[in-house]
Amino acid sequence: MKKFLIFLMILFCVMPLMGCSKDDTSSQVIRIHIRANSNSNVDQDIKLVVRDEILKYVTPLIAKCKDSSDVKNVLTNNALKIDKIANSVLEQNGFDYTAKSKITNEYFPSRSYNGKIFKADYYDALIVNLGTGSGNNWWCVAYPPLCFVGEDNGTNNVCYKSKLYELINNFFGR
Repeated sequence: MKKFLIFLMILFCVMPLMGCSKDDTSSQVIRIHIRANSNSNVDQDIKLVVRDEILKYVTPLIAKCKDSSDVKNVLTNNALKIDKIANSVLEQNGFDYTAKSKITNEYFPSRSYNGKIFKADYYDALIVNLGTGSGNNWWCVAYPPLCFVGEDNGTNNVCYKSKLYELINNFFGR
């Protein structure tokens, strides 16, 4: 009974602190946005072809990154190559406009991606504008690497553990 009362006292002291941490995920997230020239079907379709080619190029580069600043550096250092890839796709498919990419910090509204909520905030992002870039965009999260979910990078075996559960079991000697 004494252990149980001590446990309850600790629990009541710790629980309020669990909600006190500031969630500053926006500074750790890197997004990729590919903005179509317009909302016409052909412009929306080519946006997806460009997306596929860009992701094919950046996926192995980003896979080596340890944190968001590594990803930002990789995207910055490869911006010209990304432009070249996008422009090659546009040219091969007969489009008369070009692509231009930039790394920027922009405000984005609240969105859900792969079950995770990204609050409205400023995020670092690779923006690829196709032509005027005034059409609907495709986007994903490059870091943490949510764009590449489904890619087999050897890290699919995830085991979740609860530190609180382990502490309780150790405390009660189970």
